[in-house]
Amino acid sequence: MAEDQFTDRRGEKRLLRLRALFLAALVVLSLALIGLRLFQLQVVRHDHFTTLSDDNRIKVQPMPPTRGLIYDRNGVLLADNVPSYTLTIAPEKVKDLEATIAALSELVPISELDLERFERLLPQRRRFEGVPIRLDLNHRERARFAVQSHRFPGVEIAAELSRYYPQGIHTAHVVGYVGRINEQELERIDSSDYAGSSHIGKVGIEKYHEGLLHGHVGYQQAVVNARGRVLERREQKTPVPGRDLHLFLDLELQRDAAAALGDHRGAVVAIEPETGGVLAMVSSPGYDPNSFVGGIGFKAYAALRDDIDRPLYDRAIRGQYPPGSTIKQFVALAGLATGVTTSYEGKYCGGYYQLPGHSHRYRCWHRGGHGTLAMEDAIVQSCDVYFYRLAHEMGIERMNTHLAEFGFGRPTGADIAGELGGLLPSPEWKQRARKQPWFPGETLIVGIGQGAFLATPLQLAAATAAAANRGVYVQPRLVKATRASLGAPLEPTEVKRRQLPDKDPAHWQTIIDAMTNVVEGRRGTARRIRSDAYRIAGKTGTSQVFTVGQNETYNEAEVAERMRDHALFVGFAPIEAPRIAVAVIVENGGHGGATAAPIARAVMDSWLLDKRPPMVADSAADAANP
Repeated sequence: MAEDQFTDRRGEKRLLRLRALFLAALVVLSLALIGLRLFQLQVVRHDHFTTLSDDNRIKVQPMPPTRGLIYDRNGVLLADNVPSYTLTIAPEKVKDLEATIAALSELVPISELDLERFERLLPQRRRFEGVPIRLDLNHRERARFAVQSHRFPGVEIAAELSRYYPQGIHTAHVVGYVGRINEQELERIDSSDYAGSSHIGKVGIEKYHEGLLHGHVGYQQAVVNARGRVLERREQKTPVPGRDLHLFLDLELQRDAAAALGDHRGAVVAIEPETGGVLAMVSSPGYDPNSFVGGIGFKAYAALRDDIDRPLYDRAIRGQYPPGSTIKQFVALAGLATGVTTSYEGKYCGGYYQLPGHSHRYRCWHRGGHGTLAMEDAIVQSCDVYFYRLAHEMGIERMNTHLAEFGFGRPTGADIAGELGGLLPSPEWKQRARKQPWFPGETLIVGIGQGAFLATPLQLAAATAAAANRGVYVQPRLVKATRASLGAPLEPTEVKRRQLPDKDPAHWQTIIDAMTNVVEGRRGTARRIRSDAYRIAGKTGTSQVFTVGQNETYNEAEVAERMRDHALFVGFAPIEAPRIAVAVIVENGGHGGATAAPIARAVMDSWLLDKRPPMVADSAADAANP
């Protein structure tokens, strides 16, 4: 029995030794594995984990460029950058968004407009990008939040430069405005170049020249702590600021043109004939572009959008109106260039015109008729029948070919976003758009600038400048020069000129003499704006809003105000050495000579004279002339 106990003890010792050896082997193996893993982490993959560590500790932050400024021709600031402080929330970093906003509202006032804008911008932002909850924080509001900022992870105050338009309504349509980048814009822009940028040009020059104004983003490396606070700034790539733009626009002339237009709905465009530079571009009524920069509220935008006078509508470049009699001098020039007529050939006006074999009467504005007129008198007195006859003799194809040379039927190519091209109707257009054939009577209507013929005020001003240049068309431009930074040299923009096909000086002299007598002649339809200080060449026009029946008479007093004819005038001055060409449209303004021409005269006076002389009184000129 004692021997059995001794045997059991020996077996137990052997088992214990085996277990100890196993455990020791296991410990050695574990230590070996740990050592191998440490070798792999610290030696083999050292560079990889060092990079990951740096990525957690060093953040690459975008540095948005400073947007270029916009000046008028005299250096007056039209678009500026001003310091602004915005309270932003990054939703991904906030546990309870509603509770956070409620707590923030106890520190700084947050209005319904702020909340509405926040909800609208929320789906448009990039991930982890702050969304503005409150704009333009003042010093006290910034201080209150700074004291309590530890309570609001994901909420911070962003300091930035905000766009500001010091001239407000006076340059709204031409300069345009910037707004927050939306989803559609995010898809088409280079997102890397807009890192850190929240705004983009929306309309006008701000949109057209976005590439020049925006600049190029920069980057900087910043060492941050666990809470994301910047501890140290390291190497950086400096952003390239946007280029400053210097316009041809003259702010004083712009203001005077707006004052001359007054409360009328309409537009004024003034061009420097030699350069094509746009001196003034007014659309009335207007709006304050500053309300769009931070994000306009729904109610405020709806009020502008639904306003019957359409203040958001840029009539200067998007308003497409029948040009009426303001294109008769161009039709006359086409007649001379094609050899269809001569300047001295007479055409009879008995108050109406009938196509051969047709009974329909195409009436002249002067029901009693003008008698037999040569070209100059037909332009001076704006005889419709003369131009019915000329259009019929010329035909729509030849007439359109020459009108197209003056830029009608397509955008001028001016450097501003949103320009429309009007409509120069033709048989091909009618078949394509309306699936209908062209009728001979439509050619007559085009010949007096009515019917489907549409033109913008900018097109009319550019065509008039070409007449002032006696056949040289200069593409309209708004930007005169650009520069990289303050103090850098100005770099002029390119002047694009083209010679019109008709180079006969006698033809141009005939047209200009006629336009001169429109203003200076005894029977001229714009004789009330004649100036003793300089000579004006011009042409009045009246554009029908609705068609008057064959046997009906248009009585302005009986027509609702918004259904009355539009008033137009085009002209240039001085005749000997033109410095300004002007186009004016007054919606429902009646007669061009009575309403639009005086506005053009005021604009010319502002540009050409130190002070405005009184206009030559002539009550007879207010008669019902087109």
